[in-house]
Amino acid sequence: MPSSTSLFRHPVTRRDVLQAGSIGLMGLSMADVAAMRAQAAPGSTAPRPKAVIFLFLTGGASQHDTFDMKPYGPPEFKGEFNPIATATPGIEICEHMPMLAQRSQDWSLVRSLSHKDNGHDTGTYLMLTGRSELPSSFRASKPQPIDWPSIAAIAGYATPRRGNLPPSAILPEKIYHSNTGVYSGQFAGMLGTQHEPWLIEATDKPHAYHSYSGAFPQYLFDLHKGELSDKVNWRFEVPNLSLPEGVFDNRFQNRMSILDVIEQQRRRLDVQAEKAGYDRYRESAISLMNDPKVRHAFDVRKADPKTLEKYGDNSFGWSCLMARRLVEAGVNMVQVNLGNFGSWDLHGNNFPCLKNFLFPPTDRAVSALMDDLKESGLFDSTMLVMAGEFGRTPRITHIAQNIYKTAGRDHWGAVQTAWFAGGGVQGGNVIGATDATGAYPTSEKQTPESFAATIYHALGIPHGALWYDIMQRPYHVYMADPIERLMA
Repeated sequence: MPSSTSLFRHPVTRRDVLQAGSIGLMGLSMADVAAMRAQAAPGSTAPRPKAVIFLFLTGGASQHDTFDMKPYGPPEFKGEFNPIATATPGIEICEHMPMLAQRSQDWSLVRSLSHKDNGHDTGTYLMLTGRSELPSSFRASKPQPIDWPSIAAIAGYATPRRGNLPPSAILPEKIYHSNTGVYSGQFAGMLGTQHEPWLIEATDKPHAYHSYSGAFPQYLFDLHKGELSDKVNWRFEVPNLSLPEGVFDNRFQNRMSILDVIEQQRRRLDVQAEKAGYDRYRESAISLMNDPKVRHAFDVRKADPKTLEKYGDNSFGWSCLMARRLVEAGVNMVQVNLGNFGSWDLHGNNFPCLKNFLFPPTDRAVSALMDDLKESGLFDSTMLVMAGEFGRTPRITHIAQNIYKTAGRDHWGAVQTAWFAGGGVQGGNVIGATDATGAYPTSEKQTPESFAATIYHALGIPHGALWYDIMQRPYHVYMADPIERLMA
């Protein structure tokens, strides 16, 4: 490897860095490139970087109908589904998630995650920022620079960059509701815009009240009727991919596709390299930019048919596949918003929606993600987390009979079940319990703070770490200890 004196003899100008395609756009120096090369070199003894994939179930999934079933309760609590045995004796989950049931020795449940809020905006804010109390400055559906930063933003801030992509990302869209707007709590807030998670908007959906895609972007699902509605031409790709504000130079602030940017810069660099004879570091930059992993990560629709069948050829499958590829390409934390328009917010038509349109793609995509990470050797270093903004009411209700064909469950912040796998998680484990009706925790109560701390711990962030707002005021990353008994 060239010495520091060779770097001095060949200084890298700002123009050089910007010319280096995605590497320059991310602010990487050529020393960063060399360090990545050294870490990835054959025989390297560097520990495998840690990562987290956070599957956020927008709208809030029911604990009763997923991972904390109460089969012996009265009909108005139990619902239509039955539990099935998993590969772990004593652990049962919903009959409509058989693939996850087969893999229970690799995942754990936390059945006692709780907070006090029953609103979508507020519950989302609490869960995504890892805090149990709303600040007085909170504004529903109005993200502000004075909001607490999201877990994804802090993860990106507090973990080292390990590739030519940002350290944290959100896909396939931001969380919003067609009749309320964009939810607060999912952005960098007080960290500043330069630390925004990388938002990968990979869908272009019509905004339809009480209609949503679930995992099937070729259809609108009509919640009023509890059935599929009109077929539409939706797209899942990367049409408007951009990096967080503050990472691009001003001339790149327009929303350009990173794939196009990389391709354009690659062609220029190939020509310039022939003319100018770049030194070894510049050649490394060109080589990394040409790395097919960067382009491959976003090309999920062109995956081989076996892979698409394994994950599910739908938005849930594509999103999980993209998350897995991004982790391999160097992103430390990926938040996948699994659903849109509050897909899991089933006040009505709860059971047909779950059985036919939400459980099958979730079961398949998450199971495939686990298998894929294990096969690639990334499972032990990558924690998978699945949770929503809250759980659902124990009692089945039919509060809007004039709207929905059948009954559902309402918002319930008092308890939900969070699912964990990989990243050192002890499989075949259940932490916490709820009462006979599944309404409140009865043991090992967990909070958004302990939930967030578990993610930070899995990422290898030191317990005493601090983050600083734009005024350089310090705040603790950890607001609680990680969940006990979860890690092996």
